[in-house]
Amino acid sequence: MTTIKYCGHSCFLITCDNGYRYVLDPYEEGSVPGAELPDLEAEEVLCSHEHGDHGAAHRVKLSGKELLSPLTVSYLLVPHDDQGGALRGMNRIYILEGNGMKIAHYGDLGRDLTEEETERLSGCDAVMIPCGGHYTIDAAQAARIVKDTSPKLAILMHFRTDRAGYGVLAHINDVKEYFPEAVSTGTDTVNPAETTGVVILDPAH
Repeated sequence: MTTIKYCGHSCFLITCDNGYRYVLDPYEEGSVPGAELPDLEAEEVLCSHEHGDHGAAHRVKLSGKELLSPLTVSYLLVPHDDQGGALRGMNRIYILEGNGMKIAHYGDLGRDLTEEETERLSGCDAVMIPCGGHYTIDAAQAARIVKDTSPKLAILMHFRTDRAGYGVLAHINDVKEYFPEAVSTGTDTVNPAETTGVVILDPAH
């Protein structure tokens, strides 16, 4: 059973069937207002880019276990902004595939997808997609991408709540206007084999 655990902002812990763990986009201490990264251990860390709120790989303890991942990792290199990367550089959309599972983490995607990118990202079992705007695509763009790529499960990230997040990001209540079907699970972990639709997870601390 593969699980996806939300650790705040854009950070997730993916645990594969055999126990192999990936942490994606861990953030520096104090980099995201109100957010606190839990203690994390994994076999591999993937960072979409090197900004402090996404690239703090050193905050994750590597287990050193000799496990083989059942997933292969690839990525699409996309701009972190709508000006070809001129403002904020480039961003990696990670795609993890294997055992009949396809998972994508969009990182800080800053513009709409191209036709080729849409095709590559279509049909995922689970995606983690930003929706807060300003630094990334906004909720309207995220909703279009979800519609165009038809993931079985979409997990929203990189937004603001009453407790945490950058002030310039859209509040999750405003984001929900573009995702009326979104469900707040009240949990930090989801199993993509058992859950469909659009979900909002409570971050683990």
